[in-house]
Amino acid sequence: MNGEELWNLVQGMQESNLLEYTHLLTGYIGSVSFLETIVRIVSLLRERNPDLIYVCDPVMGDNNQLYVATELVPAYKNQIISLATVLTPNQYEAELLTGIKIDSKKAALQACQALHDRGVATVVLTSIQLPDLKGEILLIASTQVLQQSGCSSSIQANIPLLDAYFTGTGDLMTALLLANLYKDSSNMQHAMEQAIASLQAVLQASAEVSGPAAHSRERSAEVCKARELRLIQNQHLILSPPVKLKVKPLDTHAD
Repeated sequence: MNGEELWNLVQGMQESNLLEYTHLLTGYIGSVSFLETIVRIVSLLRERNPDLIYVCDPVMGDNNQLYVATELVPAYKNQIISLATVLTPNQYEAELLTGIKIDSKKAALQACQALHDRGVATVVLTSIQLPDLKGEILLIASTQVLQQSGCSSSIQANIPLLDAYFTGTGDLMTALLLANLYKDSSNMQHAMEQAIASLQAVLQASAEVSGPAAHSRERSAEVCKARELRLIQNQHLILSPPVKLKVKPLDTHAD
């Protein structure tokens, strides 16, 4: 589907009075035309609901490797960022969007602030790898939404790496963040804790039933099918996850 086809679909929904939304979530987008249509859609939805929450996962690449067309980077920077309420880039994507090299917690917080300055209320850097981290990745989040008394507006979580390969973990994490922030945006620390707990539990449960496929780097159809995320089977872990990892206020003094 290209951007014009998406717009035709949205217009059909508008004619049928089906555009009453509170939230919009976008993930991987493969063309500038599609991304430009998202800009039009956000504008249209906010005409109907000025309080629309737009959660954007700016999927562009990872581990210093771009896997979308280069022209999407300036499109995200110049057209999308200022529209997003919540932005969930990984380390590499945040560096592309801000021009800040994230090699410490302080630099990560600076990148968050740069995105806040562009109008993003909540920034979640979903996977940061630093030299001193062994066997884990760092999540750092910052919000300008007023928090409950005793709740920090900048938080961190050290997340153990799971020796398994799955497709769609970023999509699941962004959806979980949306759901948990919707429940209570004034306690980001708790929302992140719940989202991470659900993700980790689903991944673990999926790995256990996937067998060797979960650990294989092979990408054949048979292997990918065997290691699909078991979302339906583990709805209880999404709704009520076992919280094993505590999210903490961000400590930049430990850099």
